[in-house]
Amino acid sequence: MTELISIRESSKHVDEEVRMHVWLTDKRSSGKIVFLQLRDGTAFFQGVVRKNDVSEEVFEAAKGLRQEASFYLTGTIHEDARSHFGYEIQISDLEVVSNNEGYPITNKEHGIDFLLDHRHLWLRSRRPFAIMQIRNRIFKATVDFFENEGFVKFDAPLLMHSAPEGTTELFHIDYFDHDAYLSQSGQLYGEVGAEAFGKIFTFGPTFRAEASKTRRHLTEFWMMEPEMAWMQQDESLDLQERFLSYVVGQVLEHCEYELSILGRDLDKLRPAAE
Repeated sequence: MTELISIRESSKHVDEEVRMHVWLTDKRSSGKIVFLQLRDGTAFFQGVVRKNDVSEEVFEAAKGLRQEASFYLTGTIHEDARSHFGYEIQISDLEVVSNNEGYPITNKEHGIDFLLDHRHLWLRSRRPFAIMQIRNRIFKATVDFFENEGFVKFDAPLLMHSAPEGTTELFHIDYFDHDAYLSQSGQLYGEVGAEAFGKIFTFGPTFRAEASKTRRHLTEFWMMEPEMAWMQQDESLDLQERFLSYVVGQVLEHCEYELSILGRDLDKLRPAAE
């Protein structure tokens, strides 16, 4: 039976026949060839359907696919130096699961307000896909680094009785007839945890009810806060430098494809030559 793989695994199956489940992001045809832009949640690449290589039924099915149609395909992986991903698939067969109709985010320029109103669907597009994949790698690298350094993951509560910092406004909540606030920081809880475990880190959502709407102010974000007992300032600075170097290194190692989608200059992230 033909092996079912993800797009991300294409490099391991060059010149092999494989099977995939995919969604269609875009399509164009040129006479006897249909070019399908495909995604599966791991990467994006192109599928090619040639009329002379498939049955009439398969070729007509390919021509009739609409944006975000879902289907299984069978084909052979080939290298493609012209694409960011580096591979494409020559399709020999496909099985339509659902031929979607009326998808609102078309392949044209949309305003940011429209995209945010359809944020749950916008995630399927290349840019948010790349951002979320990089975010996921940063999250994993952070946990891995601190666990390897002997830290304990310590979860601070999201509801607090008072502010640990007095510099920002809080989101108030009526919690069973008591005043409560969304967490502004896990620092105070982290300090208590460090006195119990020596080295801890918190990593979770925090909230700031600031009356501001600039690129330098956030009302909701994830924050990582380590707390260490018995550690001097020079030791802390060394830890911070090693942490940042490790996270950037992991992103470079595992997310080069996503960084290329975002148009990032990888040389700026690599260590400078000595």
